[in-house]
Amino acid sequence: MKSKSLYAVLALVLVLFLGACAKSETETATAPAAAPAATPVDPAMAGSVAGSVKFEGAAPKGKRIKMDAEPACMAEHKGPVTEEIAVVGDGGALANVVVYVKEGLGNRTFAAATTPVVIDQKGCLYIPHVVAVQTGQTVEVSNSDKTTHNIHPVPANNKEWNESQAPGAANLVKRFAREELAIPVKCNVHPWMKSYVAVFKHPYFNVTGKSGEFEIKNLPAGDYTLEAWHELWGASQPFKVSVKAKEAAKADFVFKAT
Repeated sequence: MKSKSLYAVLALVLVLFLGACAKSETETATAPAAAPAATPVDPAMAGSVAGSVKFEGAAPKGKRIKMDAEPACMAEHKGPVTEEIAVVGDGGALANVVVYVKEGLGNRTFAAATTPVVIDQKGCLYIPHVVAVQTGQTVEVSNSDKTTHNIHPVPANNKEWNESQAPGAANLVKRFAREELAIPVKCNVHPWMKSYVAVFKHPYFNVTGKSGEFEIKNLPAGDYTLEAWHELWGASQPFKVSVKAKEAAKADFVFKAT
């Protein structure tokens, strides 16, 4: 009897030991990998890309926005307000275009920028109309209006959220975890309010202003494919460019009326 009891105890100890080993192996196998360290960029071996984005043809006109129900917002504007869908300046300069590196960075990784990107709500409009950020970078949404807004990004690859913001309320602080070009943002209170957020896992992007110009700095020397994106016409034809250390390469894009 003692021998049988001893064997039973030993068998139980062996089962528990094997179970612990299996659990340890499983936990080790499923443990999340540490985030890769950011790839350093040597400024002495980096260059830049600059250029412009233009529009050819008759640009579509945005519809007039009726803000009669929001006199506080109407007071922020000197005259009629139209949708900001195609802002074309002198010489066909096209604003609100995201220019970015699409290919050529390989397996490089980059830490998120520490400076927040701010989207304000002023005059019942999102300002800026288009922004670009890195994954993990802080996005702050402020409300300068005397009315309540409801901020509602509608992403395809990121987490959707929908939050109200009263006048004078603290900024909403958000981040986007995955790349996406581009996330539409709307206001459930004011249907004409629209904006876009482009998200990249690297810092090599820029958004054109009214001059249509852009510049991408501190880009490691190498061969790259750039693209330009606009909310109406989508992505441009790819533009291949070679960047040399301490030199500025040039890239120009043209969108045409369809």
